[in-house]
Formats: sequence, structure tokens, C-alpha cells
Amino acid sequence: MKKHKRGSLVWLGPLVWLGTGGIGQVCAQDVPAVGGGAEPAARQPGGKLERVEVLGKQATDNDLRRRAQFAKQVYGREELEKYGDNNVADVLKRLPGITMQGSAPRMRGLGSGYTLILLNGDPAPPGFALDQLDPAQVERIEVTKGPTANQSAQAVAGAINIILKNAPKVSQRDLRAMLGYTVDKPTLSGSFTIGEKWDGFSLSLPISLFQWRNRNDTVVTRMAPGVDGQAAQSAQQGQNLSWGHGINIGPRLNWRISDDETLTWQSFIQKGTWLNESSYRSQVLAGSPSLEDDGDFKGGWQNVRSNLQWVNHFSTADRIELKAGVSSSKGTFDGQTVRLAQPFRRTIGDNADLSVTQSGNYNRLLNAEHSLTVGWDLEWRQRDEKRDITEKGLPLVAEFEGQPFSARIQRQALFVQDEWEINKQWSTYLGLRSEQIASKSQGLSNPVSNTSNVVTPMVHLNYKFDAAGRDLVRASVTRSYKAPELSALMARPFINNLFSDTTKTNTELSPDRMGNPNLLPELATGLDLALEKYLPAGGLVSVGVFYRQVDDLIRNVTGLQTVDWSGVPRWVSRPVNFSKAMTRGLELEVKGRAGELLPGLVDAKLPLNLRGSVNVYQSSVDALPGPNNRLDGQQPWSGNLGFDYRFASLPMTTGGSLAFTPGYTTQQSQSQFLDQGRARSVDVFVQWMFSPKVSARFAANNLVPLDGESRTYTSDGYFGSTVRTGRTQYSLGMEIKL
Repeated sequence: MKKHKRGSLVWLGPLVWLGTGGIGQVCAQDVPAVGGGAEPAARQPGGKLERVEVLGKQATDNDLRRRAQFAKQVYGREELEKYGDNNVADVLKRLPGITMQGSAPRMRGLGSGYTLILLNGDPAPPGFALDQLDPAQVERIEVTKGPTANQSAQAVAGAINIILKNAPKVSQRDLRAMLGYTVDKPTLSGSFTIGEKWDGFSLSLPISLFQWRNRNDTVVTRMAPGVDGQAAQSAQQGQNLSWGHGINIGPRLNWRISDDETLTWQSFIQKGTWLNESSYRSQVLAGSPSLEDDGDFKGGWQNVRSNLQWVNHFSTADRIELKAGVSSSKGTFDGQTVRLAQPFRRTIGDNADLSVTQSGNYNRLLNAEHSLTVGWDLEWRQRDEKRDITEKGLPLVAEFEGQPFSARIQRQALFVQDEWEINKQWSTYLGLRSEQIASKSQGLSNPVSNTSNVVTPMVHLNYKFDAAGRDLVRASVTRSYKAPELSALMARPFINNLFSDTTKTNTELSPDRMGNPNLLPELATGLDLALEKYLPAGGLVSVGVFYRQVDDLIRNVTGLQTVDWSGVPRWVSRPVNFSKAMTRGLELEVKGRAGELLPGLVDAKLPLNLRGSVNVYQSSVDALPGPNNRLDGQQPWSGNLGFDYRFASLPMTTGGSLAFTPGYTTQQSQSQFLDQGRARSVDVFVQWMFSPKVSARFAANNLVPLDGESRTYTSDGYFGSTVRTGRTQYSLGMEIKL
């Protein structure tokens, strides 16, 4: 692909300098004193910059949050290590305003596609799995509530930036080992980090190995037309056992060429294999129902990403940064189902995602409180899929099986941003980002191409009630978008396994699936308003409201259609730009020492920390009648409570958390509804410090688990219900700093 540079770029701000310890360090390194030269003595900062550097070294998570130019939550090593989690997904589920859908995080109750996942400030590669990333490899997590110009504007709900550990300033050896148990047999995981520094070079090499083993027990009940088209009812007790293992490696090499120039190489490698076994005990209650088959499935995945970053301060007020990266994601799968004790359906396939990025930025420091940034961002990404499905040795759909399908996206963006601390109380962030998104889908038919232009202005305004910034108000007006996934653009059918005989029709509850190459991005206009109060002893109280108006909403719509792969009409579910929608919400967060949050009730010296959050959401889709015409998967509210207590007489800390979402109903179409049951997660931990360098930790996640239940039903009385048994995960870990 030929790349077109659309302009010059600048980037300044705490999110961009990868792996630094805080905003103060960013400012101290990136903003030289006026009038300085190349000599070290000439580059000594002035009074204001000296103050910022000292604060950066002492900055807490709350300090970084308070000084940010836009709404941002920061979670450092203390939060990452607290529960002894062996993956980042378990860390995220306890953070305020975040819920998990499988291993995908969701903000503001919106689906994962509305939440931008970043890795060191860049969009995470396709297939990147948070539930297979060891927290030991992460320096901090930053959660922002709206888009910024220097990053992708695909952050309708917000963004989660995973900052990997930076190369150390001194030699480092950290060892972590963990024994876990969920079902059947224990699993092992561990990580080892090597850090070295030689003159102007520093190297960090974290390596982590992991295993998992899970079992899902389900009860599936259906009342729907059977294989003969007549009403039928069935109940199946299913057991799905899944296990696998993998490895993560994240090397980082820093070269300080001079006081003004640095070169950084950062890579990330994730590789693993998985296996699933499923079996069912079936009960026919009426008619001739279609039933799930037993099956064995296996596969593997691989994610490789490598980035190069060059930064040069070529004057006291000017800074340039150039970045280039390449990533590759691959997946393979092989599955065999069994019907009546005979091999029935075989599915073999693979997919590959390849992306190349290049960006640059130029920053001009107008004065000590005002900086201007301009820049560009280019991306080329392609997905190729190949799949072959046979039943009893014959192709399921002869014209599609074994045929390659592909989709491609080219993105070109220009942006400008202005960060200005107007005075000690007012500061503002103004940004404008223009992106052109060109997509192309190729299958058996002629290629389908689309080009969209998205302009996303952003205004973030902060007002401090006092110069210290203990109390402040944040307001934001932003434009953002959600581009369709490449897999959603591929016009290839997936035949429903319950009704694989394409000479007959299927049902509305068991449709075939197909992509849509004509999808357009969703566009969202947003308003955010928040009041943050920072308490003297380090506590925090935050109250916020938000509003999003979404145009060209994408939703899967099921309809009875005439299709190429069958001589009779089939029910097909495909994504379409369905309607307009609105969502709004209230967000409350409280955290701090118990004595500070509850004065007079709790001793101020008690080493007990409390935290809690409540989030209330409301949404509506214009094309559907109420009252349950909410956005897909958005719960009406969610809550999170937690504590940790440090014993005075023992080198021990303990804590726990509770996350809860209620049940709710969603009207998905004019005739189809979804009931989602309530969800609850109770986590506890105990940590024992043998010495400053040796500690042990025991944790239990999802204690007293709830069974998960979902039910899809139609207005004509048919339904499908699934109940999943919850399980507790136990872990025992040891950390040694050598």
C-alpha cells in the first residue's frame, strides 16, 4: 500500500511518553527551559519546571489524575498488585465504571467496541487478550472518559491505556510464581523480569508463562420450531471444559543518544494454544427439536507487535517525535462434532491480521503554561480468513468452503491540539482530529469499497476552586466514532449448527450469520461534566454525568431472507446501520482512608481504606419502541465496593471487593427480546510480607458465585434460555525481588 503523509505531527502530554513515572517527569523531560542550549548547565530548568519535576517523582495515582488536562483515572503498581491477579482482565473488573464481558472491558455499560483499548498509547493489535496479560508486565493503567486528538477518536465510551513497564534505571530481577485452581486440577503461572542499564542504554525483558483451566456447566432450554418446522421443546445439560497455556514477552530497549535525543524499541509477543471439549445430556420434551452436538475443538493464536520511537528536543521550545510499528496476529482452529456416536461436522480454518502504522508529531512550547501540537497518524490493516466446513465429509456450502475472504482498512488522520494553563484556576485542552477511513471487502463477489471522513473536535475545560486544585470541575464536549470490525465487513455466511441442512429453513432464534461490507462508522457527540474533590489525606470524591448522541448505530438485525446458499428462505442475522440512539448516565466514585471518609465514626489512624462506585445508565434506540429499547448489553446500573486493611502488629494486609449488576431486559428488534440475569463477583485477598523483597499472597475470586442466566424470546412465544454455573478461582502466589 502506498502511504500518503497528510501533515506534520506533535504530541505532548502524559499519555504519550511511554513508561514514564508521571506527568511531572514528562514535563521535566519534554519542556526545556527557554534560552537553554545543548550543554547540561544551559538546560537546567527554571523555577516552574523544577517544581514540576519534584512533584513527578512523588506523584501518587491521585496526583496524576488531578493534574491531567482531561478526565483520567490512574492505577499504578499498588492497585495492580493488590489481589495477586494473574491477568489484567481480573484487575479491570474491580475498577470503577468498568464491567467485563468475557475478557473484553466495557465502560459506561456499552459494548467492547465502544471502549478503546490502547497498548502504550497505541491501539491494541487485533486478537490482543487482556485475560492473558500478566499484571507484572504492566506499569500502570490509565482510564480516560473521552477521546483526545493525539490518539484514535474511536473512544465513544472512553479509553483504557495499558502502559507496559519501562526499562529500569538500575539492575532489576523480579520473580513471581503462582499456583491457581478453578476446576479439576491446579494451574501454574509465573513471570520473570530482567532489567539492565549500561551507560546510555537500558533494557527491560519481562517474560510470563500462564496456564488456565475452566469448566462451564450449562442448562439450555428451548421452545422453538424443530427440524420439521413444528413447535418443539428440549432441555440440554452441557459441560464445556477448556484449558490451554501461553507465553508473553515484552522486551523494551532505550537508547539515550544525547541529552536531547532518545530512541526506543518496544515489542510485545503473545503466543498460546487452547482446547475445548463439550458434551451434552439431552431431554426431548416435545416435538422434534434441533440439539447441540458433542464436540472437540483446538487451536492457537499468536500476536506480535514491534514499535520504534525517536524523540528529539532540537531546541528549548521544540520537540519532534516519530513512530513506526508493525503487528501481526494469527489464529488457527480445528473442531469436530459428533452426532449419534459418529463424526458429523468438521471445521478447519485460520485467520491473519496484519497492520502497519506510522505517525509523527511536532510540539511547540509557546510558554511555560501553553503548548501547541500538530501531527499525523497513518494505518493500514488487513484481515484474511479461510474456513472449510464439512458435514459427513461433504462441504456444507460448496461455493463458500475453503475460499479466502479478506477485508482492509486504511486510515489517515491529521490532528492539532492546544494545551493551555490559562491561570492557576483555569486550564483548557482544545483538539481537532480529521480522519479518512477507507474499507474494502473481498469475497466471492465483486469487491465492496467504502470511504468515510470523520471530523472530531474536542474541548476539555478544567476549573480549580483553589490554586492547589483540591476541588475542581471538568467539562468536555467531544466528537468520537466507532468503526466496524474487519470481521463484520466480510460477506460470508456462517450456517447455524442447529439447522445446518440448507435445504430447509431455520428459526429466528437460530439464524445464520453474515457480515455487511456496506457498514459505515457510528458517530457520537458527547458531553461530560464532573466534580472532583481531593481530600487532604489522599481521599477522593467524584460525581459525573455524561451524554452521548449516536448516529448510524450498528446493530445485528435478524430477518427472513432469500439467500444464495439455500433454495428456501433462511433467517439471517447481519450488522446494519440501524438507527440513532441516545445514552446518558450518572457516575459516583469515593475512595480514601475510612477515618477521612467517615469522620467521627472511625478512628482517623485506623489503617483501613475504603472505595466504592455507583453508575446509573439510561439509553434508547429511536427505531424501537420503549420501555426497554436500550443499547445492547447496557445494564441500568452497576456498583462496586471494596476495602483493604493493613495490620499494625503483623506484616499482613487483607482486603475484598464486591461488584454487582442487576438483571435487565433489552428489546433487540421489533419482535425479539433479551433478558439478562444479575451478575455478582466477590473477591478477597491476604498478603504476607516476609521482607521488603519477599511476599506471599492468597486470593479467591468470585466467591459465593451466582449462576448466570440469559433468555432470548420472540413476540410469538418462542424462547431460548441458558443458565451457566459460576465458579470460584483460587490462587496462591509468591513474589521475590532479587
